[in-house]
Amino acid sequence: MRRLSLLAILLSSTTALPAFAQGVPTNEALREDEIIVTAQKREERQIDVPLTITAVTGTRLREIGVNDLDELSNYVPGLNIQEQSANNPGIVIRGITSDSGSAQQGARVTLYYNGVDISRSRGSYQDIFDMERIEVVKGPQATLFGTASAVGAISLISARPEDGFSGELGGTYGNFNQHSATGFINAGSEKVAGRVAFAYKKRDGYVNNLAAGQDDLYAQDQFGTRGSLRFKPSDAFTADLILTYDRQRNSGTPFISLTYPTASGAPNAFGDAALGGTPNALRDLGLSKLGLKRDVYDANLTVNWDIADDWVLTMVNGYRKFDSLEVFDADGTAAEYLEFAELAQGDQFNQETRFSYNSDKFRGSFGFNYFHENGVQNVPFSTNENTFFACLTATAATRAQCVAPDGSVPAAAKPRIDYRSFFENQGRNTSYSMFADGTWIPTPSLEITAGVRVQIEKRLSGFQAGVPRSGLTGGASVVPGQVDTAGQTFKSEDSYADVLPRFNLLYKFSDNFNAYATVSKGRRSAIVNVSARSTSGGPVANISPVLEEVLWNYELGVKGTMGILSGSIGVYYLTYDNFQVSIIIPPSIVGVTQSAGTATNKGVEAEVNVRPTSWLTMFANGAYIDGGIDNRADIAANFRGAKFRLQPDYQASAGLIIDAPLGNVNVFATPSITYRSKLYFETPNLEARSQGPVTLVNIVGGVRFADNRYEISAFARNIFNSRYLLDAGNTGGAFGIPSFIPGEPRFYGLKMSAKF
Repeated sequence: MRRLSLLAILLSSTTALPAFAQGVPTNEALREDEIIVTAQKREERQIDVPLTITAVTGTRLREIGVNDLDELSNYVPGLNIQEQSANNPGIVIRGITSDSGSAQQGARVTLYYNGVDISRSRGSYQDIFDMERIEVVKGPQATLFGTASAVGAISLISARPEDGFSGELGGTYGNFNQHSATGFINAGSEKVAGRVAFAYKKRDGYVNNLAAGQDDLYAQDQFGTRGSLRFKPSDAFTADLILTYDRQRNSGTPFISLTYPTASGAPNAFGDAALGGTPNALRDLGLSKLGLKRDVYDANLTVNWDIADDWVLTMVNGYRKFDSLEVFDADGTAAEYLEFAELAQGDQFNQETRFSYNSDKFRGSFGFNYFHENGVQNVPFSTNENTFFACLTATAATRAQCVAPDGSVPAAAKPRIDYRSFFENQGRNTSYSMFADGTWIPTPSLEITAGVRVQIEKRLSGFQAGVPRSGLTGGASVVPGQVDTAGQTFKSEDSYADVLPRFNLLYKFSDNFNAYATVSKGRRSAIVNVSARSTSGGPVANISPVLEEVLWNYELGVKGTMGILSGSIGVYYLTYDNFQVSIIIPPSIVGVTQSAGTATNKGVEAEVNVRPTSWLTMFANGAYIDGGIDNRADIAANFRGAKFRLQPDYQASAGLIIDAPLGNVNVFATPSITYRSKLYFETPNLEARSQGPVTLVNIVGGVRFADNRYEISAFARNIFNSRYLLDAGNTGGAFGIPSFIPGEPRFYGLKMSAKF
């Protein structure tokens, strides 16, 4: 409460600044750098949007040396992205995570790619190359972005074709044999223009894997390409066709056990790994080695047509298909114990039609949206039963029966008893929605916005499992809790409807200083949980619906520019009913979603930029979050008072952007520092599965010459080689042997690029 009181005083004092600032001359350089955003489905200055929004242009991405979404999150207050793998990203806005791979479960954070929802986690993550900008909109945005944006949305907007001929080609080389090539070529006229861009990245693994026949872990092999075509026969009509392909062939994720040693010594999350998988990997799991094989295809057709004075028709059509297979060693040891794969496939189709009106006194839009997706998550399991039961029954005194002190596996000497099983969840979700959003401008200083989305959705869930009896014990299954469905697929479906409003006020103290207030409702879809259970008559469907998660968000904030200074600060308060958590209940390996009861979240986010000269920009941002499940007697004891997973209380970054002429060259450098306080990797919170504060220092710098057409630069991330965990717990945690994933070490290298 003291912190919130202090924030309220700060906001009150800040809102008094415009009266003082009105006489300050406008900094023209800053005015030229103002970012135009489309968070409200229309072009407007970021400062004029009555929402908490961070917009990062493609130029700023290059300046700070950001190449991936998880790197970007270090510089955006309230955003935290954990890339356990490209197939399994955890996206966190204001402490709320969206990362479930289940085809039955909805997202909390919308990822939008050129106006289309791509939120299904196994198909959402992609490279960010040749981007126009990325907008991170915080707080529920169902009216603007759909129900998946229960706590916020990330909108990725690629560069569009433009008039004329231009291009760029660049390459990097660094430690861990990292090398990359990126570029684009653009050609066309005012009426027809095309653009092709690509990015190729490859790097050796940074975790040494002692297992024979396996690659080092966390190696990167990624390729993405995008073709864009713009047709603009007149100023009143524009059609954009964008085709994207994204591919990963990365090596395995380093799930490292801190329970068992390796051949190189005591267990160490930052030492060698010994993840050998299974010799039957190709037959049982689909790939011969640990790693990821993933392909994503995306097609988008967007049409903007000025159909009459002040009226615009926008139609956004999108289709996305993903196919991924990841093989991983979940026990984190040399033992052939918990060997899994995840096959995730899905396709999505989106059609949105929007009519927009714009006049001096009123701006608004209305329309409808249709969204349909099919998805499958299939999880095969493979093991050697002799090794499995030696490890499953091991105690602290008998662990050497699983993995010996020298890292060997005694049970592997026994005759093999091969075992494999699988479970699969399926989802087919269809939603229909109508929306309307309007802004009334009664005076030049005041804008009043109200919007609503009426949502109807139909969700169908399916489940099947193939679970043979144990060849060693004769039991119903090897993995406790798995139930064979005897060739059946159990299904259940239900329909839901909701009304999701938002209300916003924007008060303009001047052209360059605004205050805003917002109230909005968010909703994470209800879940039709389907699995299987055993009965005396055979397997039957186990249906356990989970109620929708409903949240209300309340915000106050100010945004402004004063001479060389620009920035924003906002405070928010959120309440949740039926807060959904995904947990694994031992001995089962199948994650389930439960309602943990009520939760609350409050915090502050601030950003500031200072540009004292044309060649120097200083930036800083920070966020404070106080959120978690409520500490109430009617909430389960293991959830009561727990912080949200992957939620740091404090997050901040700061840096300098130097770009100065020096003779016939331009010298540039961007040193930056990022900080994140302690976080827990799981709910319920366990100290053994947490990460303390992490501070990272990064830099990129070099020279440009020949009218800035050529560039030579160097970069370094995590300069001081700080050690930190990316994740802890994971599937091994359900068997009492949690695994730990190390974060990135120091990366450095050189880059060259040329424009033409």
